[in-house]
Amino acid sequence: MATGSMHQFAFLIDMRIPSGKKRFFVYDLKNDSVEIAGLVTHGSGSDNDSDELYFSNKPNSYCTSLGKYKMGRSYNGKFGLAYKLYGLDKANSKAFDRFVVLHAHNCVPDTEVSPFPICVSQGCPTVAPAFLKRLQTYLDKPGKPILLWIYY
Repeated sequence: MATGSMHQFAFLIDMRIPSGKKRFFVYDLKNDSVEIAGLVTHGSGSDNDSDELYFSNKPNSYCTSLGKYKMGRSYNGKFGLAYKLYGLDKANSKAFDRFVVLHAHNCVPDTEVSPFPICVSQGCPTVAPAFLKRLQTYLDKPGKPILLWIYY
């Protein structure tokens, strides 16, 4: 593979990190470093009076789906700017049909609030509006789509 065709950036979301801490990372593959990091929600299907997270690919589960995603095109949706997500694994194959997208919401703060958690979503990776603007600079560049990997 020619080095010019390799993506320089990937988006990584580490669900083992508590939601009140930065756990969404823009990773620079070429320089093996984190460029920026921010807070990101998990699905409300995990709200069960414990700290344990639940993950699911089922419609109406309101859970986060683990796995690798292809970042799709932007559009203007219910929450403003959003990016379509295409699940690439068995664990997230229904993401597009479930309307799981990357978007912003004002309930997500710009700074860490740990030990307190942040708001939850209906399964979408939801970030602060200012952080989505920063992500937009990576997403709106021409070329191949960016890989998003949500893992635990």
